[in-house]
Amino acid sequence: MTDPGSGRGAPGPRSAGRYLWWLVVSQRGRVAAGASYGSLWMVGLMLPPYVLSRAIDDGLATGRMPVLLGWVAVLLGVGAVNAWLAVMRHRTMTRIRMDATFRTVRAVMAQTVRLGAALPHKVTAGEVVTIGIGDVAVISQTLTMTGPGVGGVLAYAVVAVLLLSISPLLAVVVLLGVPLLAVLVGPLLGRLQGAQTRYRERQSGLAARLTDLVGGLRVLNGLGGKAVFAGHYRHASRALRDEGYRVGAVTSWVQALGLGLPTLFLAAVTWPAARMAAQGTLTAGELVAVYGYAAALVLPVSFFIEGGYDLTRGLVAARRVVRFLALEPDGARRVGEAGAARDVPGQRVPGRDDAPGQDAPGMASVLRDPVSGVEVVPGQLTALAAARPAESAAVVDRLGGFADSAATWGAVRLDEIAARQLRDRILVADNEADLFAGTLREVVCGRRDRTGEAIARAVRTALAEDIVRGLPDGLDAPVEAQGRNLSGGQRQRLRLVRALLADPEVLLAVEPTSAVDAHTEAGIATRLHAARAGRTTVVTSTSPLLLDRADRVYFLVDGTVAAVGSHRELLDGQSGYRRLVSRGEDEEADGAGPAGTAEVPVTEEGAR
Repeated sequence: MTDPGSGRGAPGPRSAGRYLWWLVVSQRGRVAAGASYGSLWMVGLMLPPYVLSRAIDDGLATGRMPVLLGWVAVLLGVGAVNAWLAVMRHRTMTRIRMDATFRTVRAVMAQTVRLGAALPHKVTAGEVVTIGIGDVAVISQTLTMTGPGVGGVLAYAVVAVLLLSISPLLAVVVLLGVPLLAVLVGPLLGRLQGAQTRYRERQSGLAARLTDLVGGLRVLNGLGGKAVFAGHYRHASRALRDEGYRVGAVTSWVQALGLGLPTLFLAAVTWPAARMAAQGTLTAGELVAVYGYAAALVLPVSFFIEGGYDLTRGLVAARRVVRFLALEPDGARRVGEAGAARDVPGQRVPGRDDAPGQDAPGMASVLRDPVSGVEVVPGQLTALAAARPAESAAVVDRLGGFADSAATWGAVRLDEIAARQLRDRILVADNEADLFAGTLREVVCGRRDRTGEAIARAVRTALAEDIVRGLPDGLDAPVEAQGRNLSGGQRQRLRLVRALLADPEVLLAVEPTSAVDAHTEAGIATRLHAARAGRTTVVTSTSPLLLDRADRVYFLVDGTVAAVGSHRELLDGQSGYRRLVSRGEDEEADGAGPAGTAEVPVTEEGAR
């Protein structure tokens, strides 16, 4: 995978630690600057105690005012420089966090586009939401330790050296005290990582349940199942709350130790220093210096503990991101209309759009699926009829390059053709393809601008004129995400309009009329045949109205071709086919005749 923003290589599906390291090396210059500012700032915090001790011993104790004023001036200068270093450190670390955030977001978005139509089968919507909202922020916060974390180590070493010049005993207390703090906090960080992992898993599951609940609220109301799903959500929410309490319990101990242990450490250093001063071993200035060193060292010690806490949370979050980035499409390199890639203007899909491959056939050629035995003749309307819709949809997936197979286009295997060529010439129009929020014009035009004449032609073919007329602003009317402000039949016809406007060389449409009534279906069947005359079109359906308009019908049994011919030939010669479509013919007996060929005027009510 490649970082779409910077061109640097993104990590493969290896480990959470390597992902965090990649975020560091991807901005090594900025991280080096942040570490430098943090180190100078942290070391600078250790200088005021030394300056104070000299001011006390050399100026105040001896009564030499010029010397005292000189050291005071040095103290002010050190304070000013340290303030500037603090500002620069904070600005640099903010840039590091923002850069890490955007890199992770870009990587997740690129992977989402790469998975395309396979995304819903690989990961829940709640998982993606949790990564985008929570994990990204946690990961970026983890990189904060690259600044003050490095500075804390240097400050620790500087204090040890300074204390050695005052008292070896105090230096030993400092050198042993900080590792002891790490030993005390370490086990808690391990427990926190396990608790955080379980909490994140439950959180993503609950977010997925909420997404499903909101998306299907209208259906649940109709079925009377809203209360049942709400009860399940309450139960899962309580379980998440209990897991959150467990995380909070461990976190509270970590944070309490982060505040309390440095204070105890300060006391442990100050107590022997005070006794040494009382015994005359230390001067007043040296006592002030020791206290100042210990007090200043509280900050890097706190950073050590907080850094370990942030690293633990960052590893949990990074593990989820890496797991998401490791997902692969279902044996496919391509995304058709059902995938998001076709609707993201200017978005490249790294590793696939530019993948090398053979050229597609230069002229219209036969599409063959050896698994089922289906052969799609160029320039014809071909229909696939099966008792189980999934069987005919699987044939479309193979012919459209969505699934691994030996399907061929002319003399070339589909999986050997360059992905961009295949997508530009073969379009799979799923009857459940996503509808993105935007104006009606944007929804049906997708990534390309279309003329008003072309839009009107496609709208008429899909019998969607009533949708345009029924919305207050026509083509400029807003459409909600997934077309929630439209009926099922209206959404399906808009998907057909979008597919027709794409004007592909080969159109593979899955159940394009399953959500409309018989009158609307009859009109669409007639107009679709005329609109796609001379172009290759495949539809899956068991409706006699649509099947009768097909030039060739494949009758599939258990996923393979049982018979092929025209709709009327199969009615006469195949009892299984006759039983499959007879129910639809019975329903049409009063309207369009046995074959359902008449185009019936459509009312707005009927279209819904």
